[in-house]
Amino acid sequence: MINAASRAYLRATTQAVSNSLKPTVLATSQKKPVVVDAALNKDAPLATIVAKTGLQTVSQVRCAHTDLHVPDFSPYRRDAAKRLDRKDDSAESRKAFTYMIVGSGAVGAAYGAKALVTQFISSMSASADVLALAKIEVKLADIPEGKSVTFKWRGKPLFIRHRTASEISAERGVSLGELRDPQSDDQRVQRPEWLVVIGVCTHLGCVPIANAGDFGGYYCPCHGSHYDASGRIRKGPAPLNLEVPAHVFPEDNLLVVG
Repeated sequence: MINAASRAYLRATTQAVSNSLKPTVLATSQKKPVVVDAALNKDAPLATIVAKTGLQTVSQVRCAHTDLHVPDFSPYRRDAAKRLDRKDDSAESRKAFTYMIVGSGAVGAAYGAKALVTQFISSMSASADVLALAKIEVKLADIPEGKSVTFKWRGKPLFIRHRTASEISAERGVSLGELRDPQSDDQRVQRPEWLVVIGVCTHLGCVPIANAGDFGGYYCPCHGSHYDASGRIRKGPAPLNLEVPAHVFPEDNLLVVG
């Protein structure tokens, strides 16, 4: 037997709602049948709805929204795309425009890459003042026979010697077995009468004195290295011959070093 105090807890509420705004069935009391008439609301579902009640139970039946509309983008579509019997020929009609855009972008990218690479390579090249010292031209007519003249080339002393016939004969007669750094005289000169060497001692980088020493060539007073008239080390601590730079004779009386 249910007393009056417990009757407040024996209430049940059931709703069948088609969407969030239009309820189809209002609340019903306990032990009364629930009948949903589709004629009450045109948006009500047509299938059978069963409402169940229980102690402190609230149940709802919801259906999908039916009042939402699909957006219409017709004002933004091309006229050719609005025809129902149209063919999918939009790619063909826009092919020339697409090729033009792609071609213009490729040309611009190639030009930009070329400018970038050129600027990068140019930044690593030697400056104008360095290039000016890269080569030196010497007028050989100003150097008398038997004399050695010193020039500055790339921050180093450059010895140019006008050798006599006796010096040429003496240097060519030296046996390679006597040399610490074996090199024949023909390997060190392009013209027999002209010897071109860098005036830096191969021992510790001192500057030798021309027309001096025991062999009549060059002498380094710092540690006593003696070189002959071909720039080859003959006595002293220096391990190698004087360096012969790259040089050419474009004319009979003109020498270009570098």
